[in-house]
Amino acid sequence: MTDSRTLARTKTLTDEPIGRAPRRRSRLTPASRVGQIALYGILALLALVYIYPFLVQVATSFKSEQEAASNPISLVPQTFTTAAYERLFLNSDFPLWFANSAVVTILVTLGRVFFVSLAGYALARLRFRGRGLIFALVVGVMAVPSVVLLIPRFLVLNQLGMYDSYAGMVLPLLVDAAGVFIMKNFFESIPPSVEEQARIDGAGTFRVYWSVVLPMARPALITIVILSFQGSWNELTHFIVSVQSPELFPLTRGVASLSSGQLSQGTQYPLKLAAAALMTIPVAVVFFIFQKRIMNTSEGAVKG
Repeated sequence: MTDSRTLARTKTLTDEPIGRAPRRRSRLTPASRVGQIALYGILALLALVYIYPFLVQVATSFKSEQEAASNPISLVPQTFTTAAYERLFLNSDFPLWFANSAVVTILVTLGRVFFVSLAGYALARLRFRGRGLIFALVVGVMAVPSVVLLIPRFLVLNQLGMYDSYAGMVLPLLVDAAGVFIMKNFFESIPPSVEEQARIDGAGTFRVYWSVVLPMARPALITIVILSFQGSWNELTHFIVSVQSPELFPLTRGVASLSSGQLSQGTQYPLKLAAAALMTIPVAVVFFIFQKRIMNTSEGAVKG
């Protein structure tokens, strides 16, 4: 009797719905609210400080020479004019510089994506003597400032007959140590079991890399595309030592010549800032297109 009553009571208790504890709403104290408002105010101020030079750049590009010299930091031009842009396209080689940069950037981006992904896959999957040493050298190259390699790069290009040519502008930029590092660590995060079925079906190493593993590495590839496009489009130091003919100048080299007074004398603030503003458009467009798919550059290292 006692056991049956106990079981019945236990069943009744277990069948009863257990009420959920009411959620407590976190209430901010006056001091916390003041601190939060102050924090948001500081962040807004820092954002304004960061973006203000860009706004001045765009505004000044629509000013006259006299207004740009007398009131350079005003965000509202008193006399709105597009003379700087007209002069930039009609009296300079800006369209040619833009075309040269587009050709070099597209070739470098496509080539770098292929070569760094191929090298990263080889270091992640293939087992060969010296693999660890090669990867250590890749990591070591990342610590070397690019300025240190300018003179050796010039000597090599000159010796190979690639100085002042598209080949000399493109080939040295096709491989990037940071890209190899990112791709290697991302490939190592992919389970090797996904490749076993393809190997059973008779696929070779390159076929497995191209058809199986590479499509799975889309986040890392998008990261490499963004970094390669931005890096090659904004590159200047390499083009200083690899090209001399004005007809081969990319945008960075051409805008630098504008800053040194290629077109007449004077400050030429509207002209220079108009060129700088137009330079940022392609990088901004690529970034906004892929912004939702950008992988943090450290993701490969974390997964590895």
